[in-house]
Amino acid sequence: MAKDYYSILGVPKTADEKTIKKAYRKLARKYHPDVNPGDKAAEQRFKEINEAYQVLSDPEKRKMYDRFGPDWEQYEKAGVGPEDFARGFRPGGPGGPGGAYTRTVTPEEFEQMFGGGMGGMGAGGFEDIFESLFGGRGGPGVGARGFRERTPLRRRGQDITVPVEITLEEAFHGASRTLQMDDGRRIEVRIPRGVKTGSRVRVSGEGAPGIGGGKPGDLYLEIRVKPHPRFQREGDNLRVKVPVDLYTAVLGGEVQVPTLERPVALKIPPGTQNGKVFRLRGLGMPNMKNPDKRGDLYAVVDVKVPTDLTPEEKELFQRLRELRRARVH
Repeated sequence: MAKDYYSILGVPKTADEKTIKKAYRKLARKYHPDVNPGDKAAEQRFKEINEAYQVLSDPEKRKMYDRFGPDWEQYEKAGVGPEDFARGFRPGGPGGPGGAYTRTVTPEEFEQMFGGGMGGMGAGGFEDIFESLFGGRGGPGVGARGFRERTPLRRRGQDITVPVEITLEEAFHGASRTLQMDDGRRIEVRIPRGVKTGSRVRVSGEGAPGIGGGKPGDLYLEIRVKPHPRFQREGDNLRVKVPVDLYTAVLGGEVQVPTLERPVALKIPPGTQNGKVFRLRGLGMPNMKNPDKRGDLYAVVDVKVPTDLTPEEKELFQRLRELRRARVH
């Protein structure tokens, strides 16, 4: 018995896409093998439900099924669409469905071509027959031997991904790369400010060429930002250690903080502890989507204890320690 996909899903032929999807989900939950372990009938029913949904949820397949019924796949494999069917084409010839195309000639056409018999064939011979059948040399889409000529398949070209490594400075200022493609093309690509590891820079239309006149694919640069010896990146923010001598940390003063543009002065209050973090607003990385907006720079105090003290300096530090202990006690 031929399968009726509409009956399997329990929907009318006029059902819209939403109704079909709703019916499928309901039945799929009911007959899913996980819900009916060991039930072969439920398993078979589940397969039929999936098969029906695969056809009816696809507009092109559904159109073929509605026109040709259970044999729709044979027509699809043969390349026959509803418009061909309306013109009289059928999949046939040696090998059955999927073979050469045939057309049923009406008695009126036969009478017109042969004048009541084969003796009425004109000087044009079989060329006249094809001209009468298909118009001109077979009509649009039909070759000289009566076979339908397929329109070349148009397909968009594949995207190409190229890994690119840049420095943190290049990510800050922006950069460019000239790429040598496999087909001989040289493409100069601008890398925007603010990119980070994992960013993808798209160059439209510079991928693989399309097929059958289709559009070319796109070129993607997959960015990797190399680690920096001094700065640590945290999103659009930067973190940097700032060496501060013991005397400045104790007494206060001013130090220079490096940035990716130029050093800036930072005031150190008296008694600043090691590891103290100072936030310098707007001195971090540009935002990729809005380069005028920048993150912050976090300066981390790194107090440096002197190691090459002279005997006199050691004596002074010893004196300071004694004074500190006397104050505490």
